[in-house]
Amino acid sequence: MKWLLISGTIIIAAQSPYFIINFLRNYRAWKKYPKKKVGDTFSNLRKQGFLEIERRANQIYIHLTEEGRKRAGMFQINSLEIKKPRKWDRKWRIVIFDIAQLKKIQREAFRGKLKELGFFCLQKSVWVHPFECRAEIELLRDFFVLSEDELRLIVAEKIGSDNKLREYFKLTEN
Repeated sequence: MKWLLISGTIIIAAQSPYFIINFLRNYRAWKKYPKKKVGDTFSNLRKQGFLEIERRANQIYIHLTEEGRKRAGMFQINSLEIKKPRKWDRKWRIVIFDIAQLKKIQREAFRGKLKELGFFCLQKSVWVHPFECRAEIELLRDFFVLSEDELRLIVAEKIGSDNKLREYFKLTEN
């Protein structure tokens, strides 16, 4: 997986094979990775269907395939986190979802990701967070292939007695 992440980063940044060669020669941090190992990783990614290599005229283009984009998306999902601002805007972000029984695995994985992100479970399919998380929820919606009907983000100023939530998120009255 480490090599997949490293090579994925190179692929996204690379526009020509000369970039990769120069990058590997000149960047000190990369000296600890043998060139053969990086080359083998490219070859393996291509064999697994994550990379597409195209030749047009005298130029070589490297692209992620659809499967490669999904795999790269997995790395984004794994490193997802919600930033805590200095001052709370006093709004609650409420995620509600209704994911069909046929998508049970997606539902459980989505619920697990909400837990990892620090959401508070208000009800089984209603989760709350005090900080801006629209981008993170949109990324999760795309990753889990959920529609607007299956997943909604609501921003609310009041949700009834929120003492339990304020305590959970360590929010002060100020």
